[in-house]
Amino acid sequence: MMTPAEYIQLKAFARQDGALLALLLVVVFLFYIIGVSNQMLGLAAVLLLFYVPFFVGKRLAKFRDYGREGLISFRRGYAYTILVFFYGGILFAVVQYLYFAFMDNGFLLSQFSKMVTSEEGKAMLQQYGMQQMVDESLHEMANIRPIDYALNMLTINICMGFILGIPISLVMQRSVVKK
Repeated sequence: MMTPAEYIQLKAFARQDGALLALLLVVVFLFYIIGVSNQMLGLAAVLLLFYVPFFVGKRLAKFRDYGREGLISFRRGYAYTILVFFYGGILFAVVQYLYFAFMDNGFLLSQFSKMVTSEEGKAMLQQYGMQQMVDESLHEMANIRPIDYALNMLTINICMGFILGIPISLVMQRSVVKK
């Protein structure tokens, strides 16, 4: 059972690490946006995205070792991980909303449109019979509001916290202090 002081400590560490996670997600997002026209940054975005669970695991280990004196149960680690993804997701959703509301001005949609209307894109879509589906998808993307993008990403981040929290917490739990 967690005491009120331990709960306050858990939330404080989770907020700090959530802010760091949000910063990492913002870098991934920026690399993704730029990566639409630069393949190397697109690849960097994918690699950084795969690094996210390891990053959260490292932050949980720091919390365990410095905040919990080397001991942490699965339940406490799971709660911490969920909170980190929650706090990070909220901050990232705000950044993403601001980007789509004030900075994007249709850039991402136009880049996707350029890809599918290029000669190579048209040929591939016709070969796979996906032209109508892609046209409908682009039309739907044009109608999505910035808040919808942000809320969708917030939901994804919270769900990822619940899902990734299980293996991260299992690996990082410790009931005996290592010397």
